[in-house]
Parts: sequence; structure tokens; C-alpha cells
Amino acid sequence: MSVLSIEHLYKRFGNQTVLDGLDLQVGRGEIVGLLGPNGCGKSTTLNIVCGLLDADAGQVRVNGQKVSARTASLVGLCPQAGALYLDLLPAENLNFFARLYGMSALGRRQRVDELMQRFDLAGHASTHVGHLSGGWQQRLNLAVALVHNPQLLVLDEPTASVDVQARLALWGLIEKLRDGGMTIVLTTHQTQEAERLCSRVALMRHGRVAEVGSVPELLARVPAQAVAVLQTRNEATTTHRAQALGWTVHPYAGQLLCLLPTASSLRDVVQAIDGGEVSSVSLQPVTLEHAYLELLGQTLSG
Repeated sequence: MSVLSIEHLYKRFGNQTVLDGLDLQVGRGEIVGLLGPNGCGKSTTLNIVCGLLDADAGQVRVNGQKVSARTASLVGLCPQAGALYLDLLPAENLNFFARLYGMSALGRRQRVDELMQRFDLAGHASTHVGHLSGGWQQRLNLAVALVHNPQLLVLDEPTASVDVQARLALWGLIEKLRDGGMTIVLTTHQTQEAERLCSRVALMRHGRVAEVGSVPELLARVPAQAVAVLQTRNEATTTHRAQALGWTVHPYAGQLLCLLPTASSLRDVVQAIDGGEVSSVSLQPVTLEHAYLELLGQTLSG
């Protein structure tokens, strides 16, 4: 049985269709990432899973139970904007949310102590949350989402607002949760994050899952053996020349990203594109970022 089952989910806001028959299954112990452009329905999906928003049609089940007030204790939500009390200490925040879930005094004390240790918060036990850095606040936000031992952890862009060092630390914590058997659904705009953390990735477009699979499965759907990134003084001329070579070309952060159908060396690429007014060339392996671009037909701006 799937821990999370989403079938034919629909949601409209006024005249805008946000979810248009979305289907997704998440198995026990998986991390499934939702990846897609703004407005594709990622956060709306999570809000419905958490019971914060009603669907117009379709079915969502957690551990076989239809989402309702009774499934709230099965789900832990770590929102992008933390729901912490800034004038309380970390342990006081944990204790407060544990009380909301009806945990006993002894259970709260044991669970708070456990999470303070697991998330290395003990060193900040006497610091009010408002004085913690964004990375430490998000670490506490994650601990709060786990305070009631949920069956499903929902992470909405968990590292969007933290620095690189804090992001790496949070990735390590999420990996430990995954290795411990936690079932996780996360949204992210970072393909590197999804590539590192996720068992499977669901690429969303227009309120539906357009493609889903493991990272290797998604990479295999890209018709390329390598990727060349070209800096050019004449985009139109270079694009025409690259397409004449049988390369798929996408605009990419002010450059051109070319999907090469055969394995090529940097020398091969430079010689093939000679005369295309190219000032620099780099060669890369195919990554999830390239799969996102190709499979969703998106233009990446940076």
C-alpha cells in the first residue's frame, strides 16, 4: 500500500485551473520530489495532502485513509515560511506543537529531548528562535514537523531561503530521515536538490504530472549523450548551425544549451561548431536540470 495516494486531483481558483487530474503514488520509505515551474500546482497539492485546502474533485489518501481531520496526525508539514514562535526557545516551540497533537507530558519531554539532540539544537537551547539564523530556524522547523512521529513528511521548498552551508546541513538531515525509512514528499525549484535527495521525481506541468521516474530513468529519456553550453555573439547563426548538426538547442541563462545525440569530446564540439561566432564552449554530462528543460519544454533563465 502507498503511504500517499493521489488520484485524479482537480482544483480551480476562480477561472484558473491549478490542478487538472493529477495522479501520484508515494511508497513507504520513498522521497518523491515535485519539480516544475511556478504555478504548476506543487504547493496546492501539498496543501490538499495536509488538509489545509479542499480539492474540487479527486481522492487523496494517507496510509489508506481519506484525507480529513483524522489524518492530520499522520502528516508532518515543514512549510517554506516557518510557523515558529520567534519569542520562544527551541524546546518551547517543540513542546507547544507536541501539546497540539495531544501528547502526554512525559511523551512531550522525551520527544523534545530526542529532537533537540538529533537536530543539534542543544547548543542553541537558551537562544530565542528570533535570534537564530535562517538555517537554524529551518532546522527547528523540520524538527517541529516531526514532533508527533508522522507517517508522511511534507517539505515545501525546505532549503529555499538558506545559505549554501545551511542547505548542505539540511540535505544531510533529510538523507538521514530517508535512510531511517521516513516517507517524504518535497517541492523544490533546485534540480540539484532533487537529484541528490529523491528516490523519484515527478515533473509537473499545467496541474498534472507530466513525467515521473527515478533520476536515472528521467535522464535516459533525454535524447543526448552529452550537453554543450555555448557562449555566442550571434545566437541566431549559432542556433541554425547547431540544429543543422542534429543538435537540440535551448536558450540557457544567456547562452545556448545543445543536446548532443552522440558522445563527443570538447575538440569535436569546437570543430563542429567552427564559424558559428562562438566565444566559449563547455561540455557537461546530462543532469536532471537538462531533463527538466527537455521533458517539460521549459526555458531556463538562470
